[in-house]
Amino acid sequence: MPNELERPTGVAVCPEVAAGAWLAAPDPAVVLDADGLLESVNEAAALLLPGAETGSTAAAVLPAWLAGAGSAVPASGQVDGRSFTAHPVRHGDGRVSWWLVEDTGLRLERERAAFLSEASNALLSSLNLKRCMEVTAELSARYLADAAVVISPVTRRRHPMTTCVRGGRPQHAELLMNPADVPGLSEALQGFPPVPSRWLDPQHAPAWLVPEGFGEVGSIVVTPLPGQGVPAGALVLLRHREREPFADSEEAFARLFAARAGAAMAAARLFAEQTSITEALMRELLPPVLPEVAGVEFAGGYRASQDTDRVGGDFYDVHPALAGGEETLAILGDVCGKGLEAAVLTGKVRNTLHALLPLAEDHHRMLSLLNGALLNSHNTRFVTLVLASVARDGTGVRLRLTSAGHPPPLLVRADGRVEEVPTAGTVIGVLPEIESISAEARLEPGESCLLFTDGIIEAKGGPLGETMFGEERLRRVLGECAGMPAEAVAERVQMLASEWAGRNPHDDMAVLVITAPRGQHLTAVGGLGRGRYTT
Repeated sequence: MPNELERPTGVAVCPEVAAGAWLAAPDPAVVLDADGLLESVNEAAALLLPGAETGSTAAAVLPAWLAGAGSAVPASGQVDGRSFTAHPVRHGDGRVSWWLVEDTGLRLERERAAFLSEASNALLSSLNLKRCMEVTAELSARYLADAAVVISPVTRRRHPMTTCVRGGRPQHAELLMNPADVPGLSEALQGFPPVPSRWLDPQHAPAWLVPEGFGEVGSIVVTPLPGQGVPAGALVLLRHREREPFADSEEAFARLFAARAGAAMAAARLFAEQTSITEALMRELLPPVLPEVAGVEFAGGYRASQDTDRVGGDFYDVHPALAGGEETLAILGDVCGKGLEAAVLTGKVRNTLHALLPLAEDHHRMLSLLNGALLNSHNTRFVTLVLASVARDGTGVRLRLTSAGHPPPLLVRADGRVEEVPTAGTVIGVLPEIESISAEARLEPGESCLLFTDGIIEAKGGPLGETMFGEERLRRVLGECAGMPAEAVAERVQMLASEWAGRNPHDDMAVLVITAPRGQHLTAVGGLGRGRYTT
């Protein structure tokens, strides 16, 4: 073995090796002989592994991840919290030199990039504000601090707050608190830049900020959660007293995470507001639950053109008589077009007809006034509809029907015969003057009148998907419904038309059935007319 050069550290260094540039290399390097014993180290390795001595086994002086590594491929691990990748250099006499290249910074950046990627995926997986606050608090407590508190802007004089301790589950609360109790929190909730953590005294943290059982707070970070033009809230990070305070780089990284979390929370809040507005408007556009009318059965059914839509251009309404002996007005209509735009005009038409109820005895005048209202608007769409004035007449039901450019209603008699009501008229919202022809009909007990939109008869299906359901097929279906209650007739017609269309594109479908109940007299109270709404 060559002579050795004694070093102050007590670690022997080969003179041949020491003569090389490796001795003062900034990266630690060690040499193991053919038997796996430590032969020599350079200066950087001597500082990194102060207990290393010549002749020691690799297991005694090297970290386990390196001592157990083969000499064919690099190995990675940590020494005193620092991350290294060891690269082997094999010599012809069986010796191996290991060069340890520190990649702590690179590893940290990779971990942070992976964390931000995970956080973005988790935050964008839901448009629920409460869930976004949970994810923000949980990820912050797991990766950035020992506990995290997410605070939203004030709602009804209270601040929604989500708290999470590392390893725990998020907890929600709404507190009546003063943000000024925490320096920098008021500013963060308004979107101002954060206050450096070294300026915050953790001893003055209010009780509502510190999770129960957390212990003594050692350091605090308060950072805003920036939204889309409007602050989404604030994020407060807490660390135990035993741990090192937040470093500047950690605060900067917390701000990067807060930017993603704030954007997700702002999007969730905006979605919640839009959903609330949509739901409020939608309630006025949805087909109604039909009222209970003495001695007459009503049933309706509706299916939008798209299964993802809840409303469309078809509608029906039943307006009970205001006084005994007067007629109930039933309406079924079809606005040109599909989707939300058609639904908006549908709402206008329904509201206008509701305002014209005092004129319900004169169908033509009612339709003329509706026509004028649509012509005076900026909307270029038109509407077809059928008006049906309904009154109990002895054991039967008396009908007066007027069509305005709409398919005429069909009557199904007790013996299964199907008759078309001879009514016709001009579509509404196109010409300055309209024409209409009214017709009267009578329903005996067990007989029904079907009002339907063209989405029923124009639904395409069949073996090739190109054959329309058609009026002839609708008549056969109705003939099989003789004697059925109104709800059963509506359900069967709509079910068969929907099955015929299957997954093929189709228009909105709506039906309204008026039935004279069996076994009831003038003074009897009729069954409950119920509306069905399907998507």
